[in-house]
Amino acid sequence: MLKPIDLTIQSCMPPTSAADEQTLRVQLAATYRLIDKFGMSDLVDTHISVRVPGEDHFLFNPYGLMFHEITASSLIKVDLAGNIVGHSDWAANPAGFVIHSAIQRARQDITCVLHTHSRYGTAVSLLECGLLPVSQFALQFYNQVAYHDYEGVSLELAEQQRLVEDLGDRKVMIMRNHGLLTLGRTIPEAFVLMYYLEKSCEIQILAQSSGSKVITPPVAVCEKSAQQQDINMDNLGQLQWGALLRLLDRDDPSYRD
Repeated sequence: MLKPIDLTIQSCMPPTSAADEQTLRVQLAATYRLIDKFGMSDLVDTHISVRVPGEDHFLFNPYGLMFHEITASSLIKVDLAGNIVGHSDWAANPAGFVIHSAIQRARQDITCVLHTHSRYGTAVSLLECGLLPVSQFALQFYNQVAYHDYEGVSLELAEQQRLVEDLGDRKVMIMRNHGLLTLGRTIPEAFVLMYYLEKSCEIQILAQSSGSKVITPPVAVCEKSAQQQDINMDNLGQLQWGALLRLLDRDDPSYRD
């Protein structure tokens, strides 16, 4: 009899909750490189953060570097008031601070926040229907997506409370007319959620662009598929993480510097 696949396989790097700051820096720099490699970056804009265990600080990208330039040592540390901790020649992205500090403060159950202006994710954010449960990719997010209405560039602290309220206890958000947001208990989890959220949006836009009627599975099938691909499962993202790091290390390991 065939044995079931063991989904608790660990990557070659420890989960975020068990990692020290240097390990987090390497994981986070790797994530910036992966977002760029898979075509989800936006010049020097958008941002990914991870909370430093035991501190009210998070690691963040230096504003002005493109994602393929980011290394473990170039990441800046920011407190929840927006101050740079330690020395850095770089500043934090103001809009990024508004978004990330709000979520890092409110959601103690997560450690990593990832925001993109990706092509297909932004396209779906413009659609009144939002993300549709029409592909196997999208069905893992069935009834798991939060939405936040566009209020302009996120530069006003007053938006933070509304953003947090709209997010609730979910790990996936579509920011209307703006882009995508994923949260993870670990850095690999946040990345894998973003990868498949963007893939879901891509498939939807391609299908809608055909002009043909798109098939939506029955509710019972949607619910079953969501349970089979539970985005709240333990170790989400760990199975893929080792392979992703091997991909980076083969092409350009400088993210570790």
